[in-house]
Amino acid sequence: MMAYTILIAEDDTDIQEVLRLYLENAGFNVIAALNGRQAYELLSSEKPDLAIFDIMMPELNGFELTKRVRVTSSIPIIILSAMNSDSDKILGLDIGADDYITKPFNPLEVVARVQSNLRRKYKLDSGGADAGSEVLTVGELRLDTIKFLLYKNEEEIQLTPTEFKILSTLMEKPGRVFTKAQIYERINGEYFENDDNTMMVHISKLREKLGDDSKNPTYLKTVRGLGYKTEKK
Repeated sequence: MMAYTILIAEDDTDIQEVLRLYLENAGFNVIAALNGRQAYELLSSEKPDLAIFDIMMPELNGFELTKRVRVTSSIPIIILSAMNSDSDKILGLDIGADDYITKPFNPLEVVARVQSNLRRKYKLDSGGADAGSEVLTVGELRLDTIKFLLYKNEEEIQLTPTEFKILSTLMEKPGRVFTKAQIYERINGEYFENDDNTMMVHISKLREKLGDDSKNPTYLKTVRGLGYKTEKK
C-alpha cells in the first residue's frame, strides 16, 4: 500500500522540520509550504491525503486557506495554532477543519491525530465504516452511507467527514446513548482529554445544519451527564 502524503503549511521552519521528522518516521511522505498561497498550489499539484495548516501564515492565513480548500475538496484538515481560545477552535471547526491542535504540542499526538483522521477518511471512502443499511433514516433525515449524502425532506445538507461520522454513528442505533468518548473512539480510534469541547462544537454545528433547536433539539438529543442520541421516530 502506498504511503500517505501529508502537506504541512507552517511558516516556522523549526516546527515544520519537527513535524516532518516525526511524520516521516511514522512512514508518511511529507511536502511543506511556508505560506498559505504556496500550500494551496501544492494541494492542486501534489494531491496530498491530509493537510496540516498553521493559522498565522503570510499571504493566506490558515482560516482563509481552509475555507478556500473546502469549496472543492473534502481532504482531512488539521489546524495547528497558538490561538487556543474556544472561539478560535469553534471558528476553525465551523469553516470545515476536522481537527484543531494548539501549540505547544506533542509531536506524537500530532502523528496520532493524523493517523486517526486518515483512518476515518479511508473508512468513509471505502464504505467500510457503516456495514449495515446503505440508507439510514430518522424522522425527516435520510443519510446515504454509500454516497455520503444527507437529506432533510429531500433537501441535501452538506457535511464535513467528521460530521458525517458522528451523525451516522447516532443514526445507526436510534435511541442508544453514545458518550462523547465512545463517539470519538469510534470515528477516530483514539480519545484525547481535550476532545470534549471539540465534540460539543461538532454537535452544535450539526444541529445548526439540521435546523435543530439547541435548547429543545428534535434530532440530536443531549442526555445530561452521559452523551448524545437520536430519537426513534
